[in-house]
Amino acid sequence: MTVISTGATAPDFTLQDQYGRDTTLSASNEGPTLVVFYPLAFSGICSGELSELRERHSEFVELGATILAVSVDSTFALRTWSDREDFPFALLSDFWPHGEVARLYGVFDAERGVARRGTFLIDTEGNVRWSTLTPISEPRNVDEYLERIRALAG
Repeated sequence: MTVISTGATAPDFTLQDQYGRDTTLSASNEGPTLVVFYPLAFSGICSGELSELRERHSEFVELGATILAVSVDSTFALRTWSDREDFPFALLSDFWPHGEVARLYGVFDAERGVARRGTFLIDTEGNVRWSTLTPISEPRNVDEYLERIRALAG
């Protein structure tokens, strides 16, 4: 499975968010979009990563960036988690067909049945401007996301 590379056109998708609303990647074209794949809601590292994104969300908003967090969890699980954690961004359900969008981006772990920790920065034209794949046991660096978004804007 090949991870979508920098310079490639990002595969467009429509997934339901934690409230059951359709969210389409190509509709997020007013600024850069950070697509953050993570294994599972309620898990330790994922909770820490998304909590940091929540705490620093205003920095992303100031840069005009949209965060789309994607996992194979159901919309019901995502709603429960989002309500508990008060996430201000969309948690998208790649539940069925199971992991289809994660597969499109080359980050589906078929052995575990979850998305790997893949992150993609997509510009307003729908091109991948930066991506990273982090080991499942390691949290990602939010400072790096912000640096990459600032570089894209500058």
